[in-house]
Amino acid sequence: MDIGVLTVPLHDESLDDALDYVAGLGVDAVELGCGGSPGDAHLPREQYLDDEAAQAELQATLDDHGLRVSALATHNNPLHPDDDRAATADRELREAIELAAQLGVETVTTFSGLPAGSPDGSVPNWITAPWPTEHADALEYQWEEVAVPYWSEVAAFAADRGVDVAIEMHPNMLVYEPHGLVELRERTGDAVGANFDPSHLYWQGVDVLDAVRFLGERDAIHHVHAKDTKVYDANARTKGVLDTTPYDDVEDRSWLFRTIGYGHGEDHWKDVVSTLRMAGYDDALSIEHEDALTSSREGLEKAVDVLQRAVFETRPGDAYWAE
Repeated sequence: MDIGVLTVPLHDESLDDALDYVAGLGVDAVELGCGGSPGDAHLPREQYLDDEAAQAELQATLDDHGLRVSALATHNNPLHPDDDRAATADRELREAIELAAQLGVETVTTFSGLPAGSPDGSVPNWITAPWPTEHADALEYQWEEVAVPYWSEVAAFAADRGVDVAIEMHPNMLVYEPHGLVELRERTGDAVGANFDPSHLYWQGVDVLDAVRFLGERDAIHHVHAKDTKVYDANARTKGVLDTTPYDDVEDRSWLFRTIGYGHGEDHWKDVVSTLRMAGYDDALSIEHEDALTSSREGLEKAVDVLQRAVFETRPGDAYWAE
């Protein structure tokens, strides 16, 4: 199992400098943004797509630093009710899939997107309850009329190119928890799976270890983000966890994204790694830094430190003690 880094926090550095830094931390893999909210500072699609010389140069740079690419990242909303915004997100996603195939990268990470609540809606609508009943009707519209047709087509597009689409379960998106992820996968195709990011599950009250088992039993984990969250009960007790307080208003939020080990301790992360292995996942743990209480470099360094003691570097041997 590899430790990886999503390089977005190092966007103001050149690709070579960013790779030199993360390689110096002892990581093995990088996840490179190529569109949407991660941006494309380290992998502009137009520069690399269909350009074998540029792709060879990128591979040589990665080889020089002893790194591989675990995934390409493009997080946007291809189900947006604004046609232009949806088209942009769709183009980013499809080009990321094409580029991943050309680079020999097996996974693209993204969001499920979120439609409006009706054909006439102009704003994405996150439905969190089935009543009043028009909300249940809106949710059915989102799934049946928008999400399933779109993702069925994208799943086939990705499968034809040998690429998995790893969806991050994220609130304010249609798929934000494991059951929704499995439903989308079952209704569209096996190319669709999870970019398992526990940070959004913690504050929703989902048991992360049980979620790993649930998705692992369905072979639905394509990629993993190593990202922590801390719920601050002093605030959550009075306003709950559906918190619209700005992320940088750290004292008043019910929860914050935290560096690995600062939301849940090292023992928990060893359990996460062990459960992922039991579930059949043995790929990258891609660190995503979004901790408002520390700098990107310090956050990455502390996360690597914890994960280096948690990951397994070898495969299991024979259970000689059971013979």
